[in-house]
Amino acid sequence: MSETPSPRQIADWMQEHDRYARLLGMRVEEVAPGSCRVGMTVTADMLNSVGITHGGVTFGLADFAFAVASNSHGRVAVALNAQINYPAASREGERLTAEARELSRSGRTGLYSIEVRTAAGELTAQFTGTVFRRADNIGEWMEKPNP
Repeated sequence: MSETPSPRQIADWMQEHDRYARLLGMRVEEVAPGSCRVGMTVTADMLNSVGITHGGVTFGLADFAFAVASNSHGRVAVALNAQINYPAASREGERLTAEARELSRSGRTGLYSIEVRTAAGELTAQFTGTVFRRADNIGEWMEKPNP
């Protein structure tokens, strides 16, 4: 790929090729350089033993938003660190939205904040993550055959 793909092209490719995101029905709703919004509806298969959304599912949604936002500049970005807090629970049938925004970006690292909210606006998770930016262009990966 001779030119750097757009953030939308990158997001569409990631949405199609990220098997975990596909499995959970995550959809990239908006994307711009360094930011994105990803949505998902909680199903019965995503609940823990006490009937609330499994923390790993919420983390996965935030992590996918983190991945899309951090890769949206066109260079491959991989997580160095991530942490999450769960101030409220969500339940089956609720629509969750993860909004990622870039707080800092340097040549080799980036810091991101992701909020996960219900459709009613309740904060269910606050995620922060740091990425390492590799030298390879995401477009190189987009050209490879699907494994």
